[in-house]
Amino acid sequence: MGLPKFSRPKGGCEELSCNLYVANCGPAVGLSLDCIASAFGSYGAVKGVYPADESGCRVIVSYCDESSAQLAFEALNQKPCHDLGGRFLHIRYSVERPQCQVKGTDSVQVSLEASELNIPGIYLIHDFVSVQEEEQLLAAVDARPWHNLAKRRVQHYGYEFCYDIRNVNTQQQLGELPSFVACILDKIPLFRKLHEAADVLLDQLTVNEYPRGVGLSPHIDTHSAFEDSIYSLSLSGPCIMEFRASVDDRDTNNSSYSSNFVRKAIYLPPRSMILLSGEGRYAWQHYIPHHKVDMVNDNMIRRSSRRVSFTFRKVRKGSCRCDYPQFCDSQKVKQETGSS
Repeated sequence: MGLPKFSRPKGGCEELSCNLYVANCGPAVGLSLDCIASAFGSYGAVKGVYPADESGCRVIVSYCDESSAQLAFEALNQKPCHDLGGRFLHIRYSVERPQCQVKGTDSVQVSLEASELNIPGIYLIHDFVSVQEEEQLLAAVDARPWHNLAKRRVQHYGYEFCYDIRNVNTQQQLGELPSFVACILDKIPLFRKLHEAADVLLDQLTVNEYPRGVGLSPHIDTHSAFEDSIYSLSLSGPCIMEFRASVDDRDTNNSSYSSNFVRKAIYLPPRSMILLSGEGRYAWQHYIPHHKVDMVNDNMIRRSSRRVSFTFRKVRKGSCRCDYPQFCDSQKVKQETGSS
């Protein structure tokens, strides 16, 4: 089930309920949900504390009974809360909206490790680069020209990725990968213990800059464009990466349904590197939800003002012959033309 949804009662702030809308309160102003629950717990049993919106500075405190909510309202509204550092709180009553039980609207549990996803071919290494290396990498790309897309900026190295055809022109090489990514390429062999893809010689890099709240639409990287292994390094800010595949032929452990898809998600902290290979690369769509705040299980994590990703790939020079023909543009062409 997803988080409960709340709204103002029709009768205004005088209409009692078990739930309080609390402004000037939340992770964005330095208050954790656990800390808020503890402070409001002085007035009665707190059922839960939830983000009221994506701002990170307004929450819903839900009590088990109306009398506790009334006590907290009278004690804290427009007054300093000593348990929250003397912060002045602005409180209104709120009511829970009934959730429509529509298949596919529930949220998905967020994994912290790739092994929890149970998707073959997906691996994650935390702290792949150091804080100092992160700063140097960001400074290096910021010293170079960016290309503006509709909602984000990009840089291409090795080969340019053409978004209109979702492929690369193998006849137009931009040059070698820049020297400033040597600290990344030198560490790729760390994946050898996890997957043989670490031996692939990478020759294409796309740098993406995502402003806060901007994500990436669901897609599978074109099979004929790139080889098996795709590496993506997250810098500057965190995000959630989700994966989805057809419900009919996918494992449904640790996942949620969305229409005809099964969904899984993983949290990508800054400086982590994720590898997509095998089934996870060829058969699962991956994307980044367009959120300003991500719920990582019971924790609300606010995205930073920017997130920069370094995505490394190996350009494919021939047709793809993977084991997933239903998702493969190379093999679909052969089927349509009757080629063997």
